[in-house]
Amino acid sequence: MAVATLTAEQRVYALAKAAEARQVRGEFLAGLRSGGIGLAELFDRAGEDIVKKTRVSVVLRALPGFGPAGVAALMAICGVAEKGRVGGLGEQQRERLLRAVAD
Repeated sequence: MAVATLTAEQRVYALAKAAEARQVRGEFLAGLRSGGIGLAELFDRAGEDIVKKTRVSVVLRALPGFGPAGVAALMAICGVAEKGRVGGLGEQQRERLLRAVAD
């Protein structure tokens, strides 16, 4: 499948949109790191496009005290796919993650 060629205008628009997405994602991940927002609050924002497209592993690693190995184990215990995204979590998966993080 060939990659579509973008016009200069389309490329500028796509780059600006990607930069905005990185900025928004960085802001809520920084909020998680600092404790400004909690995991439950982030799950409440799961309807937002940027939030729902973020990988669960990235979100959990932003929480204080969680590293790569701990996040992988937590996701396996809670039944979340390795490449799962926040928007794809079911209600039970969210509840399990919230309980596990609260402990």
